[in-house]
Amino acid sequence: MSEVYIGRQPIFNRNLEVFGYELLYRSADMDRAEFLDGNHATSVVISNTFLEIGLERLVGDKWAFINLTRPFLMGEYPIPLQPDKLILEILEDIVLDQELVEAVRDLKAQGFTLALDDITDPARLEALAGLASMVKVDLMTTNRLLLPQQVDKYMSSRVSLLAEKIETFEEFEWCQNLGFDYFQGYFLSKPQVIKEKKLKGTKIVIMELLAALQKPDVEFNKVEEIIQKDVALSYKLIRLINSAYYGVRSEIKSIKQALTLLGLKQIQSWVSLLLLSEADKKPSELIKTAMIRGKMCEILAEDLHEPRPEIPFTIGLFSVLDALMDMSLEDILAQVPLAQEVKDALLKHTGPYGRLLSCVLAYEKADWPNVRLQGLNPVNVVDAYLEAVDWADELAGFVTSN
Repeated sequence: MSEVYIGRQPIFNRNLEVFGYELLYRSADMDRAEFLDGNHATSVVISNTFLEIGLERLVGDKWAFINLTRPFLMGEYPIPLQPDKLILEILEDIVLDQELVEAVRDLKAQGFTLALDDITDPARLEALAGLASMVKVDLMTTNRLLLPQQVDKYMSSRVSLLAEKIETFEEFEWCQNLGFDYFQGYFLSKPQVIKEKKLKGTKIVIMELLAALQKPDVEFNKVEEIIQKDVALSYKLIRLINSAYYGVRSEIKSIKQALTLLGLKQIQSWVSLLLLSEADKKPSELIKTAMIRGKMCEILAEDLHEPRPEIPFTIGLFSVLDALMDMSLEDILAQVPLAQEVKDALLKHTGPYGRLLSCVLAYEKADWPNVRLQGLNPVNVVDAYLEAVDWADELAGFVTSN
């Protein structure tokens, strides 16, 4: 059993009462974040908050502030969150182009409260006029001589003002006098690291569950059967649905009850997010590759009139397991009850499914002489790839990368 960590820094109102907490990525019991992939960090914060530790333990009845990268805001990553008591922060390095503005507009329509993080120039707020409800002003990077007139502009936009990175009493008092509503920084409180024991889930079960959830006719009983294979996954799901976050009136005691209340789409989003958060030190592009391979195999199987295209989907999905889990495919597949023809397709690229996978892998490598499949012409393969990529970009529960 390992441990999970979340940094939590309080945000105070003008009376120095706690208004909320910013939840921060931490990989160990230290007061700073160390990560290379912002998307992975965001997925870990959400997963650890809701599935591992529990939102109510972290923030109680206060607001939770969570940083989102562009792919999360754009819907490329799943956000299986409800808007109550959540403030989504738009990071300072995100380009506010028309696509992003439309995505933010959609989140606003869903009821989410949005804040601009580390803002230093009122012009950045203009792109999100009427959409952002709060701006967080970075005192360390803002020109202090210009700040009073910038505050006037923010106030004219009727947004709440939060001064962050307050280091001294003088800075706190100055920001109060300028009219700021909320305050955050080391002078008031340093981030506290919360840690919790983590039940380690099985990536194989998560991948199997994701594969099953892609089927349009998947039944609750099948999903329940897969989840029950993994004690950690079962525990996390039941704890999630019983949390105050979902506000279920009577206690949920079974996986089936949880599935019924959450719905398959929510389950898919949470499991996708969990898989991304589990891929520690692995490029998120690896997950995208797995999903595109799976979908491309499925489309080509349908073109060939295969009776069960969900099997090639699973084969494409599982084709990256060795890289994801740092184990040989032989050792991994020895632990999964798959049909021999599926194992042969993955290990030897034999049989009709193996030939399908070989074609997809050849296309991926631009190995054009081997991009061939009896019964299909090259146009079919190109179309399948483009459709798989489009599907990856559009599917709300799909884990992709920037």
